[in-house]
Amino acid sequence: MKRALEITLISAENIRLNKKPVKNAVVAVRAEPGHECWTKPAPDKGTNPQWNENLVVDLPLHAGFITLEVKCKSSSGSYKLVGGVTVPASDFAGDFGTPEGYVRFLSYRLRDSNGVRTDGIINISAKMAAPALARTYEVPRPEIRVPVGDQSKMVAAGGLVTGFPVWYAQPCR
Repeated sequence: MKRALEITLISAENIRLNKKPVKNAVVAVRAEPGHECWTKPAPDKGTNPQWNENLVVDLPLHAGFITLEVKCKSSSGSYKLVGGVTVPASDFAGDFGTPEGYVRFLSYRLRDSNGVRTDGIINISAKMAAPALARTYEVPRPEIRVPVGDQSKMVAAGGLVTGFPVWYAQPCR
C-alpha cells in the first residue's frame, strides 16, 4: 500500500560543482529504489536555480525516508551529482493529529557523493495528499422467499411467495 506525497521543488541556493556555477540543474526524487521522478532543467543558470515544479511521488507505507539529488548535465551528456539529501518521512508525514493536506516548507543542506557537507541548500514544500474517497458499492439484498400453500397452486404463481421478516416481541410476564 502506498500514500501520495505532493512535493514542490522550489529552489536551491549556492549550488556549485568543483567551485563553479552549474547549468541545467535538475532534481531527482526517489522514494524507493528504481523509482525516480525528475524535474525539468532549471531555466536560469548559476548558483541559485529555481524550479517551482510539483511532483507526486508514491510513498510506500514502510518508507522511512526519501532521497533528493541535485544533478547537472555534463559536457558528455550524463548527469553529475552536485549534492543530495536524505529526508526522513516523519518530516513531511506529520505527527498524529496533523490535518490532512498540511503543507510543510523545508530546507536542507546538501552533501556531496562522499557525504561531505556542501554550501548548497535545497528548498521544498511537501504535503501528504488526502486519501481518495472510498468508493461505496450498493450490495443487492436477496429477497426472502418461502414456499407456502398448495404446491399445485404455487406452480401457477411461479412457485415462491415474497415475505419479509417481522420481529415479534412477546410481552414480559
